[in-house]
Order: sequence, then C-alpha cells, then structure tokens
Amino acid sequence: MESEDQQQIIIVKKSGGHEGHHGGAWKVAYADFVTAMMAFFLVMWLVNQDQIIKDNVAGYFNDPVNWGKKAGSSVLPGGASILESQIAPPPKRTDSENSRDNLQKTGGKLLNALEGIPGFETVKDHIKIEMTSEGLRIQLIEASGTMDDSSYFFDLGSSRLSSKGTMILSVIASELGNLHNNIVIEGHTDSRKYSMDKKYSNWELSADRANSARKLMEEKGIKTGQIFEIRGYADNSPMIEDNPLDARNRRIAIVVMTEDPKKESDEATPITDENPISQIIPVKHERIN
Repeated sequence: MESEDQQQIIIVKKSGGHEGHHGGAWKVAYADFVTAMMAFFLVMWLVNQDQIIKDNVAGYFNDPVNWGKKAGSSVLPGGASILESQIAPPPKRTDSENSRDNLQKTGGKLLNALEGIPGFETVKDHIKIEMTSEGLRIQLIEASGTMDDSSYFFDLGSSRLSSKGTMILSVIASELGNLHNNIVIEGHTDSRKYSMDKKYSNWELSADRANSARKLMEEKGIKTGQIFEIRGYADNSPMIEDNPLDARNRRIAIVVMTEDPKKESDEATPITDENPISQIIPVKHERIN
C-alpha cells in the first residue's frame, strides 16, 4: 500500500485559447491601410500641380480608354494632348542627315588611322579633314604656315607621287573603300607659271595630280566607279586668297559626297527668264577636331 505521505501529481490540460496567427484578418486590414496611405499621398501630390495636369488626370480617370484619342481632348486648341505628346515617336531622320553622320564618323576613323603611320607628326599640319556642304573633304597641302615652300606629296612641278604621298593616299583609300558614297578628286596649284614649257601649264598639272591620286586610290581599296569625277582647278581656287603664290595653294582635295551627284544633275532647273542664275553662296566649313 502506497504511503499516505506520497504527493499526488495532477496534470491539468487547458482547452480553447487564442489561435496561432489570429486567423489572417490582420492582412486585410493592413492592405486597406496601405491603400489608404497611397491614395492620401496621391491626393497631396495632385493638389500641388498645375490646373492643366489636374484637368488631364481627371479626363483620364473619366475615360481612360479614349482619353488622348478624342479630337477635343487637347489641352490647347489645335494642339495634341499631353499624354499623346509623351508617346509620340521622334521625327524620322532624313537620308542626308544619316549620310552626314556616317561621314563625320568616317572622318574620325580616318584621322585615327593616319595617326598610326610612322612619322605622321611631320605631315599632320599638311592634312586637313573637315565637313563641308558637299560632304567630307580631305586636303593634302604641300606646305604649312611655318615654311615658305615644300613638296610633301608630289615631286615639285610634277604629278609623280612621293613615298609619303603614296603612303597617305593608301590609308585614305583603305578607309573610303568601306563606303558607298561617290568621290570627287580636285587638283589645285599656286600661281607660279611654267617658264620653259609653254605647252604644259598649271591646268595640266592640277588635273594630272588629281588623276594620279585616282589611279593609286583605285589600286588601294576604292571601288570601281566610286570616283565620280576629277577636277583640275589650276590656280583659280586658292586656299590663301590674298597670296596666290603661297605654296599652301598647291594641294589636292578628296571630297566624299553626301548626295549622289548624278541625282543632283538630273534635278537641275533650266535657266529661263523666270528662273535667272542664282547668286553663288560661299561654302561654310565645319572642322573635325
């Protein structure tokens, strides 16, 4: 028989009580609270806006599907709505603008390629790359402003290319051969006359130098038919206008045309009494740095 003094152990089990997570009703209450706060801040933002924005917001919520499409939904008479203007596509670039951008990039690539030529520092002042109304213009100038006379790209008084001229034109041809633009090559001289040979003048020299450049460039990468024209100007288009004898007037220019010269010639307007000859506008140059 167990001892009367032995303590009896009683286990009490409680039933009911709180559920583990309050049932989830708190989530609905919290979502309502966040929604109310968002609405509050939107209202606070809206009351500080201009009346135009308030009207457009109101119009959108009144008819979100058709707002911005209706003829009368414009904020200003005859103008487009704010929402419509925000999604309007940018204006399409013209072929001429794209061509000029491409030539601008080609000018930069060409300059980088020329800088890789050994000894380029000695001739960099004789090379000028710029954008003109015609297109990309590359000039090889026989002299610089720091010297009275020199002959870098052609032998003096001759159409024979020097070793430097051959190297420079080869690099230029390699870069321009990647394009599809037409090319014009110009030859220019100073006003010094040939005293010994009266049958050969600056006219022949300027044209022959342009033609020599053409032959070499076609061998070094220019596509067949890409060179549209060669021009011999003699001394009639000096770079140093106030000094026709300046050696810097002796140069060739390679012009990569923005537009197709054939198309421009087809669209020429005949000269009549109603269409007199227009005044020639000087070319404005934009230097590529």
